[in-house]
Amino acid sequence: MSDNQGLRLDRVHICLGDRVLVTLDAQVRRGETLTVMGPSGSGKSTLLAYLGGFLDPAFSASGRISVDGVELNRLEAEKRHAGILFQDPLLFPHLSVADNIAIAIPEDVKGRKQRRLVAEAALADAGLAEFGDRDPDTLSGGQKARVALQRVLVSRPRLLLLDEPFSKLDANLRDQTRQLVFDRARRAGLPVVLVTHDEEDARAAGGQVHKVGQP
Repeated sequence: MSDNQGLRLDRVHICLGDRVLVTLDAQVRRGETLTVMGPSGSGKSTLLAYLGGFLDPAFSASGRISVDGVELNRLEAEKRHAGILFQDPLLFPHLSVADNIAIAIPEDVKGRKQRRLVAEAALADAGLAEFGDRDPDTLSGGQKARVALQRVLVSRPRLLLLDEPFSKLDANLRDQTRQLVFDRARRAGLPVVLVTHDEEDARAAGGQVHKVGQP
């Protein structure tokens, strides 16, 4: 098997008691997106929790998860390097915009000055070059979403998990943010799993669509 195969989901099976929520086999190559669609309570976010390594013990799950041949099931959550974007950007209010990004930069980038340079470059890439010293609360919803994306990307994730990150944005911002997220994921060569109930999200993502919670 190639070592750059992306994300493999082999016989993933997630249950809550006797209720089967998710059954899934898929391969998501680098730069591609798997969209998982279904109504609230159908197990979409539960799948992301399983992939990320933080599944609530109320659920039972089985199946093999691997990225480029590395089996994630054997790794603790922090060693899986799964980048996650949620509905809310979850920026730290006590940190500047640049420091919100710098906090995610891997430890092999040494020194405050060098880390700041990496953070500033990430902001410039998102069209926020002059925003580093700003308070996150002064940003618009779309700007916060861009900062959250860049924070994930500087962490050098193995894969990107998207938990309806566009759902709270207005229509224009939603289109712009979708385009930015999927463009940056392709550019970084990341396999992406998106969960949503929005058909427009699935169309923007392209690629495979898997539906859960179907009668």
